Parts: sequence; structure tokens; C-alpha cells
Amino acid sequence: MSAILGNAGKALIQSFESLKLAAYQDQHGIWTIGWGHVSPSVVENLTCTPAEADAWFADDTQTAVNEVNVVIATNCTQNQFDAMCSLCFNIGAHAFANSTLVKLMNAGDSAGASAQFLVWDHVNGVQNAGLLRRRQAEQALFLA
Repeated sequence: MSAILGNAGKALIQSFESLKLAAYQDQHGIWTIGWGHVSPSVVENLTCTPAEADAWFADDTQTAVNEVNVVIATNCTQNQFDAMCSLCFNIGAHAFANSTLVKLMNAGDSAGASAQFLVWDHVNGVQNAGLLRRRQAEQALFLA
């Protein structure tokens, strides 16, 4: 499989990440900037331009796209692909690759895979309303 992130996927990710031109700590205490960009170079007091944020977003989403293309061994719709890229972008490539969602999708169980989005709604073991909304939106796109 070799797909690219569609406009619906880009819009979904950006709707939940929102553009921040100054570094902030996310819910896990990880320094983040731009459209949800994390790296060792993101530190307190770092700022960026909108163009830098957009460049990071392109690179970061491409990482998610590459991972979904590698680990999903079955055909899927553009909406399913975009939803999985959004999840991968948010939880990380390693967590996504080892998820039950991937196992179910590769087994041809897209309904079971769809239900797995809602598993990823916790921060430090506690359900998070923002993550639940994101997972519901990803699930809705997956099912569209």
C-alpha cells in the first residue's frame, strides 16, 4: 500500500493540534510547538514562524504516512487511511505499529479496527475529554 495524507486527514489533525508559535508543554509535559511538533530541539521559550510550523507539520505527517503505509498490509479507503494517520501522528509510530487496531485492520476486521480508536483516550491512566473527542472524530472519519 502506498497512499498520501488527504485533505480530510490534514484538516482533522490541524483541528486538534492548533497552531502554537511558542513552545508549550503538552498533557504529558513534553515540549511542543507549531502543529503538535515534538523533538529534542523543542525547548522552553522556543518560538517559530507559521512557515516553520507548516514545514514541521509536513515532515511530521509524512512520518505518520510512511508508518501507516508500512504497517497496514490491506487496502483501505482514503478516509480510513487519513484517520489512521491522525492516530499515528498523535500516539507515535511505535505505539501505532504495535496496536490492536493495526492487527485487526490487517486481519480484514475494519469494524473491530474502528472500535480501537476509542482505546487511545487516556493520559497517565485517566480518560481525557479532549483525546476522547479526537478519537471520536478519527473514528467518524474512518467510518465515513
